[in-house]
Amino acid sequence: MLTNKLTTAFIIISTLLSAQVDSDIVQFDKALNQFLNVRDFCISNEGDEAFFTIQSPGQEISQLATLRKENEVWQNPELLPFCDSYMYLEPFLSPNGNRLFFVSDRPLDDTTNDRKDFNIWYVDRNSADKEWSKPKAIGEPVNSGSNEFYPTVSENNNLYFTMDSPNGLGKDDIYFCKWEDGKYSIPVLLDESINSVGYEFNAFISRKEDFLLFTKYNEEDGQGSGDLYISRREADGKWQKATNMGTPINTKYMEYCPFYDEKNQVLYFTSKRNDIKPSKFNSISDFKNYIDESNNGLSKIYKTSLQLK
Repeated sequence: MLTNKLTTAFIIISTLLSAQVDSDIVQFDKALNQFLNVRDFCISNEGDEAFFTIQSPGQEISQLATLRKENEVWQNPELLPFCDSYMYLEPFLSPNGNRLFFVSDRPLDDTTNDRKDFNIWYVDRNSADKEWSKPKAIGEPVNSGSNEFYPTVSENNNLYFTMDSPNGLGKDDIYFCKWEDGKYSIPVLLDESINSVGYEFNAFISRKEDFLLFTKYNEEDGQGSGDLYISRREADGKWQKATNMGTPINTKYMEYCPFYDEKNQVLYFTSKRNDIKPSKFNSISDFKNYIDESNNGLSKIYKTSLQLK
């Protein structure tokens, strides 16, 4: 029993030491402050193209947007051309930059206008300066009668995603599909090192599948609400027990939707952190700028330098 406790303590300490925050946590860019709710962020290998979700305050409307960096300045965001009256969210750019995965409740075919449950979709392009294809559903066995969310793929195209299934351990759980012979295998529920009877969602898989970042909700060792956790994969393929990534990444507010830029060692994530304080304002413009640019309790994209060795 003592040996098991020491082993667990060693894993936790090793994880914390290898996840070192090197700078302050700041908002991604002022280009996004015009939106009340912005979340679900990913960025290209070159760091000059980003994708994210914009939503109405009550999340009745959800669309995908993109922005490009020119001369080191992020330009005005634009809606992705295939967005329509259906819900679109949770973009993930493939490692080669030519496939964009996302989630939508759009119909699976053109013969009906009826909304579906949430499924995983994708669009393709030949290069960064080419147009996206029409959306294509990823199909079975990934998509099902349950809701699928937050797709993320490794370098070898293995897929990790969230599913709300009656066969899971909890309400939301994280699943894995292996890419083999040009198609995805049947989804596999990750074990209790990752999932629990609670909520696990928004998983980001590293390129080499050696670590997994995701959100757990209202855990005993959490800061409150949703917290980001990390699990590392052993040489035998087993996942270590997930550990809380701690402060200052996690707060008493909601942290979710992680994306890690391995090349530049930058963690991006969504947070509802709030540090607004009473103040005197000289004008309506001052008031608006303060509210828009502050950590105001609405979903915003944050970033920090982070070494995950």
